[in-house]
Amino acid sequence: MPKSGAAVAADTEDLTGRSAMRKATWRLIPLIAFGYGVAYMDRVNISFAQLQMNRDLHFSATVYGLGAGLFFLSYAICEIPSNMLLYRIGARRWLARIMFTWGLLAMAMMFVRTPWQFYTMRFLLGIAEAGFFPGVLYYFTQWFPVGLRARTISRFYISLPLSSVVMGGVAGALMNLEGTLGLAGWQWLFLVEGLPAVLLSGVFLKLLPDTPAHAPWLSVPERTWIADQLAAENASAVPGTDTSHSAGFGAALRDSRVWLFGMAGMLMLGTSYAYTFSAPVILQQLTSLSITNVGYLISGMGLLGALGMLLNAWLSDRDGKRYMHVIVPCVLESACFVVVALSVNPWIAVPCFALMYFMQNAMQGPLLALPTIFLKGKSAASGLATINMVSMLGGVLGPSLMGWARDFTGSYQSGLGALSVTILGTGAIMFVLRSQTLRGLRQLREAPTRVHP
Repeated sequence: MPKSGAAVAADTEDLTGRSAMRKATWRLIPLIAFGYGVAYMDRVNISFAQLQMNRDLHFSATVYGLGAGLFFLSYAICEIPSNMLLYRIGARRWLARIMFTWGLLAMAMMFVRTPWQFYTMRFLLGIAEAGFFPGVLYYFTQWFPVGLRARTISRFYISLPLSSVVMGGVAGALMNLEGTLGLAGWQWLFLVEGLPAVLLSGVFLKLLPDTPAHAPWLSVPERTWIADQLAAENASAVPGTDTSHSAGFGAALRDSRVWLFGMAGMLMLGTSYAYTFSAPVILQQLTSLSITNVGYLISGMGLLGALGMLLNAWLSDRDGKRYMHVIVPCVLESACFVVVALSVNPWIAVPCFALMYFMQNAMQGPLLALPTIFLKGKSAASGLATINMVSMLGGVLGPSLMGWARDFTGSYQSGLGALSVTILGTGAIMFVLRSQTLRGLRQLREAPTRVHP
């Protein structure tokens, strides 16, 4: 029996949508993921550099921890203005500018000699990179429907654990160039790993379209399908969702969810960067491995983290229970921190480190997708920047806490124990947000059946 005209039209629309999403996925996500992977590598490669740099420059763990954290202070301060400029100027030019300036500053880290020079360069690096991550999240809201967000974000954000694989694999080789051309190994690390960002900025400028309307590789029906899908989602938004493209910074600041997500992100990132910046030293002390072999160990953990990120994001989009896909990893990661804080046995601590890395990355897709559901238009640009601004403060506090704890107690164990509490705090905030969302949906279902006097 032949299909009706409506059925044929529905099939055609479905094929158009799948084609549009397939093209957007392959044209955008690998390029942006590569860019963010380079960004992450340039912000955390000091975790490997410290194995030689702290010795050569006589930096204490406190000096190192403060310098590592200052990047996130300037990053947080500049998040909102950077994202608002991206909204006005366009993603293509602004993201290219960000990459070019941070690449130059990442390479210039090789000239650091004193603590204040270290502090200054890390602060400037944060200013240069500010806005890249929330800018990308806002950019994705202009391309991908809500039902695909967690998977889309995880496919881009998988560059974070994979950059650890690359960094772990090449850091040892670069630092073994100690003395080549008169440069220390840590100087080679900064020089070589900063260069890709400068080169990639030109690629972004040439290949990244600002919106679907500017994408020459989309057909007119595909552009129309994307616009219609996003418009339909805005029209059917849940109560409290800001769908106005004229709503901006003020609307985002008045939304308590923005601040709660920011606090959850602050505790999560504080936890993440506290042990990420310390992981090479901690693992070397636990295992007595060489720098090269510690790098391989971290590379293996990076692959495990990538698996966790993809798997949990897929499950989150499949069942829609995104809050639980954040809460459960938080609880399990907290338990792992308790174990590594109490044990220095490498056969116990190292697997727990690996499981921590798995859980930390597993929660990222659902956590980052949730704010894009209720933030739309200009409010999304400012709201996502506000969330990331507050979140980035965790990067200031976490590494500083670990450095202070190391100098004060002589080990990292007390700092690791404190991190079990901070990541549990993220889970607690997500539980509160989940309760608020469920209450709002329940009120929405009950509203049509209420009898008014």
